[in-house]
Amino acid sequence: MSAHDLSDEAVAARLDPVAHRALAEYGVPSGATLTLLNVSENATFAVDDPTTGRRTVLRIHRHGYHDQRAIESELTWLDALREDTGIRTPKVLPTTDGRRVLALEEKGHSDPRHVVHFEFLPGVEPTPTDEKLPSSFELLGTITATMHDHAVRWRRPRGFSRFSWDYDGAFGREARWGRWQDGVAVGAPEREVLGRLDATLRSRLARYGAGPNRYGLVHADLRLANLLQDGDETYVIDFDDCGWSWFLYDFGSAVSFFEDDPRVPELTDSWVRGYRKARPLSAEAEAEIPTFVMMRRLLLVAWIGSHSGTELARSMGAEYTRGSCALAEGYLSRFT
Repeated sequence: MSAHDLSDEAVAARLDPVAHRALAEYGVPSGATLTLLNVSENATFAVDDPTTGRRTVLRIHRHGYHDQRAIESELTWLDALREDTGIRTPKVLPTTDGRRVLALEEKGHSDPRHVVHFEFLPGVEPTPTDEKLPSSFELLGTITATMHDHAVRWRRPRGFSRFSWDYDGAFGREARWGRWQDGVAVGAPEREVLGRLDATLRSRLARYGAGPNRYGLVHADLRLANLLQDGDETYVIDFDDCGWSWFLYDFGSAVSFFEDDPRVPELTDSWVRGYRKARPLSAEAEAEIPTFVMMRRLLLVAWIGSHSGTELARSMGAEYTRGSCALAEGYLSRFT
């Protein structure tokens, strides 16, 4: 998807034929209702079957982000987490002939659209203004540590393939979400401040190191939009960005888009407390958490620039860049 045609209306209209062809493969009646839930890297639709009253979720992948082997690898980890740890992740619903990932032709494109069908999980996503957020972050810390412990111990199947959120994958020559320098309202003053941040992140990440207790398979997008709370249950969804990175990057993603909230230090303490219930975390690692918050923040400046047609990016825009510069100055005053 290019940046100019990512509005919800344009995406829904373009992908509607693909979605209906996919539903036929899953045995869903043609009278089912499709409702676009969101557009970020992919387009996600709610599917309501009028004959059964059942709701499911259809994810249509963007072109050029993952190949089929990488998508299959994601789904394998989803299954393993649910089966081995009890962490609730969405189950994959196969086609009538047992396929978990569809590859469908799309008019005007030489590459197929990959499609995955998931069960619908109940619940609501937490919000930054929720007064219960600190206790939610303590639980999230425990869930995240459990995922990390599983990632370290899990014997991955042959051919397992996911990309990396290391420095090069984030900010290097082939930055996965584009260059932060091309972000919205990144002029000369912003490039100067964020350039100093970039250089500091590079040196601190190198110094922190990528040993097996610090770096491994992570969710990489544990923001509030990818958590569902239903009573005492918390579900973890959308593993589309999962890959190799520092374990603490998962905290950086947890405070996505509200990194400047005054409660972030309290949320950090809650998350660390919960994390240590399931996995050790050294004082040295805890002290480095702000580095991963800023790593994610700079990545999101790049994401907003390269996905400027999405509703989410439009809602952030230049204000997010200005806030990023202010956060960068505060961080640099402490860590350089």
